[in-house]
Amino acid sequence: VLRCLGIPTRVITNFNSAHDKNLNLSIDKYIDVSGNNLHLSEDSVWNFHVWNESWFIRRDLGSFYDGWQVLDATPQEKSKGIYQCGPASTRAIKEGDVNLDYDSPFVFAAVNADCVTWIRYSKKRKERVYSDTRKIGKFISTKAVGTNSRVDVTANYKYPEVKEFSFKISYSQYKNSLMDDRKILVTAV
Repeated sequence: VLRCLGIPTRVITNFNSAHDKNLNLSIDKYIDVSGNNLHLSEDSVWNFHVWNESWFIRRDLGSFYDGWQVLDATPQEKSKGIYQCGPASTRAIKEGDVNLDYDSPFVFAAVNADCVTWIRYSKKRKERVYSDTRKIGKFISTKAVGTNSRVDVTANYKYPEVKEFSFKISYSQYKNSLMDDRKILVTAV
């Protein structure tokens, strides 16, 4: 419909798409001390989810947020009391501006949530035991114009994941910088 009105529009597919039901920007899994799933969270990760992007000027948010906007014609959650999603600026999503209207936090979580596992010891005590910051938002794609090729648009939604690397630190070289808890803070550029 938007294309019929002359508004540039394209279909977007997000693989490993998070469904953050409670809008805390993470996909939480709770287990007991034996490792059994407690089914306390309604969060989930879908194999993929599809939505549309349309090109808008955003006078309501400011020119910084002009450009591609996420619109989901099949929202699974209510927003402001009705089933709707968007228009959420892809620029806002990439920059982590989750305080904006139009479902920016929900879309941010769909492409960039952390998957967190908690051990629940009691109703009042839980401990985070695992966090995967790379699982969500893979191969965010659209179809190329004029061909059946895939165009990767992941960079429109998120910055590249930080690459992990291992290295050795000589204890004797850094023993004086150790803190009481015996941890060394290392920053690599």
